[in-house]
Amino acid sequence: MSDTKSPADSEAGEIPDGLPSTIADGSTPLDKADMYRMGKTPQLHRNFRFFSIFGFTMVLMQTWETELNVSVFGLVNGGTGGVIWVYFGAFLGLFFAILTMAEMASMAPTTGGQYHWVSEFAPRSSQRFLSFIVGWLSVLGWQVGNPAICFLLAQQIQGLVILNNPSYVPERWHLTLLVIAILTVCMVLNTLLYRALPLLETLALVLHTAGFLAVLIPLWTMGPKLQSAHDVFFTFADGGGWGNTGLSCLVGILSPIFSLLGPDSATHMAEELQDASKSLPRAMIATALLNGVSGFVMVVTYCMVLGDLESVLQTPTMMPFIQVFYNAVGSYGGVTAMTCIMIIMASCGVVNNIATSSRQLWAFARDRGVPFSGWFAKVHPRLGLPLNALGASYVFAVLLSLINIGSTVAFNILTSLGVGALLSSYAISCGCIAVKRIRHEPLLPRSFDLGRTGLVINVLSVSFLVFTFIMTFFPPVPEPTLEMMNWSILVYGTVVVFSVVYYIVRGRLRYAGPVEYVRKSA
Repeated sequence: MSDTKSPADSEAGEIPDGLPSTIADGSTPLDKADMYRMGKTPQLHRNFRFFSIFGFTMVLMQTWETELNVSVFGLVNGGTGGVIWVYFGAFLGLFFAILTMAEMASMAPTTGGQYHWVSEFAPRSSQRFLSFIVGWLSVLGWQVGNPAICFLLAQQIQGLVILNNPSYVPERWHLTLLVIAILTVCMVLNTLLYRALPLLETLALVLHTAGFLAVLIPLWTMGPKLQSAHDVFFTFADGGGWGNTGLSCLVGILSPIFSLLGPDSATHMAEELQDASKSLPRAMIATALLNGVSGFVMVVTYCMVLGDLESVLQTPTMMPFIQVFYNAVGSYGGVTAMTCIMIIMASCGVVNNIATSSRQLWAFARDRGVPFSGWFAKVHPRLGLPLNALGASYVFAVLLSLINIGSTVAFNILTSLGVGALLSSYAISCGCIAVKRIRHEPLLPRSFDLGRTGLVINVLSVSFLVFTFIMTFFPPVPEPTLEMMNWSILVYGTVVVFSVVYYIVRGRLRYAGPVEYVRKSA
């Protein structure tokens, strides 16, 4: 199969000497060699360089901002001590996984990411099936992430409105309209202003850094008297009623996982990145470290100035961090400015999430992994953009957001599903590279090499990811009502069953897996 082209290439027709320079813009000799080895024809503009892709992943993750949004769940299930130490443990565990994925990205810098790595590194007997399932999980994880982060952003906007206009009565349909408006604006930025995205990512990175200081310093200098460090770090709570503080803390792990998830987003932009095999691992690791550290500093600060948790949870803004801001600065103008930083950063995160989800869908369609693959895999000849995949991601997110009008619970079930889907795709891909090392099989040349520590890091990655995947599906309380029950596992299982059935009925006849198009002699 050394000269086999990918299905999308065959359908669209190969350009003998590569694509015109306007499309293969920015490819280095190493990029061309990587694409040739993987049997892919360059179709996207390589607009990104290291600093802009670093900004892209930093802004998409925006750990310190997200942690302020979602840490309430951890505070209830764990208390301040639980939030801090579980965050620290989650950071270490995910960092091992990021190191593993960074090494795989250095070997195979492709937009396909996890499903491509599984196709190349899994045992031969299971390459095609496992790759197909991981492809569906990756597509699912990123697609449901779009309405999820828009929902958080819309809640921030509503909270700010309530703060400044207490007579405002929020409705579910208000929230849905806000989500659709946010998606529409971010879709425009992903299409009409696509060429300016690298510059926008750089500016957003500056705001991400400056905003961190703009929020942190007022909390330090103007906030209520700091609590005792010992009390903050070693006060644990079982607010969920689990009967075991340790278990309660672990149930709260969803908060830091959600805020630390996403460094693989750089991988899904690999074919738009110059010198990808070198820049990708550097960007992934640098993002994880800097976002992780800033998130930890913000978590500790937030817990130190939190005050009475019950009063914060009962805030009329419905966003506890806004109440903490107000308790600290005592000024509507100051709180509005601090919250606007969060809103702007969240908007930038939506732009990046839409870009990532569309590229993941496009790549999987290029390998015929989804229905109507030929349509999803099309790239606009002049723009060098997967417009069909972008449009589909937008429409899918809008349709999901409509569920919130009927039931916020159903909407939350679907959107929280993305965390479990991505964690399982990480675990399977990391497991495949671990198996290769255990079998002493040769690995591909790479600029980032874990060396002798590779197997240990791979095993730690898989162990943590599997454990976290299980905890993701725990309900918030031990005896939940139907509304409180975490139904994500049911939806997750349904998607997996559907993908298996689709594979048996049609996928196995169309989907060969990326490894079948790799030029073995390259």
